[in-house]
Amino acid sequence: YLRKMPTTFEPVTDKVNFPAQERAILQYWRDIDAFKQSVRQSQAEGRPAYIFYDGPPFATGLPHYGHILAGTIKDVVTRYAHMKGYHVERRFGWDCHGLPIEYEIDKKLSLKGRPDVLKMGIDKYNEECRSIVTRYTNEWRQIVERFGRWVDFDNDYKTMDVTFMESTWWVFKELFDKGLVYRAFRVMPFSTACGTALSNFEVSQNYKEVSDPSIIVQFKVTLEEKRSILAWTTTPWTLPSNVALCVNSKLKYLIVKNKENGHEWIVGKDRWPWVLACLKKDAKDFEVLKEMEGKDLVGTSYEPLFEYFRGKVVKGKAWHIVSDGYVSTEAGTCIVHQAP
Repeated sequence: YLRKMPTTFEPVTDKVNFPAQERAILQYWRDIDAFKQSVRQSQAEGRPAYIFYDGPPFATGLPHYGHILAGTIKDVVTRYAHMKGYHVERRFGWDCHGLPIEYEIDKKLSLKGRPDVLKMGIDKYNEECRSIVTRYTNEWRQIVERFGRWVDFDNDYKTMDVTFMESTWWVFKELFDKGLVYRAFRVMPFSTACGTALSNFEVSQNYKEVSDPSIIVQFKVTLEEKRSILAWTTTPWTLPSNVALCVNSKLKYLIVKNKENGHEWIVGKDRWPWVLACLKKDAKDFEVLKEMEGKDLVGTSYEPLFEYFRGKVVKGKAWHIVSDGYVSTEAGTCIVHQAP
């Protein structure tokens, strides 16, 4: 005989609907105004402020996985600070600057570049940009609240607000006055249409899989009338500034001779069939004179393709073969063109 003991908790079903439970919790938070009430209480208690600088998303698109992941981390940090005894304001923000918004307006109005913008008028162009800032506000709020993040959408900020811009310029001026700002040069992706540098985010917006314009180039070996090095490059526009060729010291290389004209090529053994296919040649038309390792080629000098820098470099410092482990058998000729 087993006596049934009284239970402390309500029975839990073994068929839990987690999405339904989440929606019920979210609705409960709304009913009691949980987030804003917690902020009001922490302020009334005189807690020290916890300042959290939240980089806002662009206002022109819908949230994606990256926003949700970053938003979850931000929510964890600010909730933890609140539980540690701080007053934590959490205002949602919108990034209204940069090319994403301008790109949307250019597409909408069929504007091709700066002349079209000036013809339209910068004031009118700016107004068009401002008009789409809140286009996806409802969608953002729905998704952000759905994954449980506590943040204030009603008291949000926009980077186009005058107060925000003036604060940003004030910070920059303070840095300048303290000697922390300097002028220098940096290689940046650039939009010729917009006439401005691009951020990594802006560049990736137009990311495409394309075929590289790779070519195979002959570099004549110094003092060898009929011997050339076959190098490969995906940046042929840099060939005028070529300073070296790179091999892998551990890979195998061939010296092959064209039976028809007697010309000799130095090429990677593993890539020789690919080179033949690219040049539409047949292996039977060539004779393998020698096989060697890449280390045996290091130091071999060759003639530069162009005369721009001849006589302007320290003797022996350019136009010879060097080695590095990054050269592989996966592409090209196993000999890579090098330029600054």
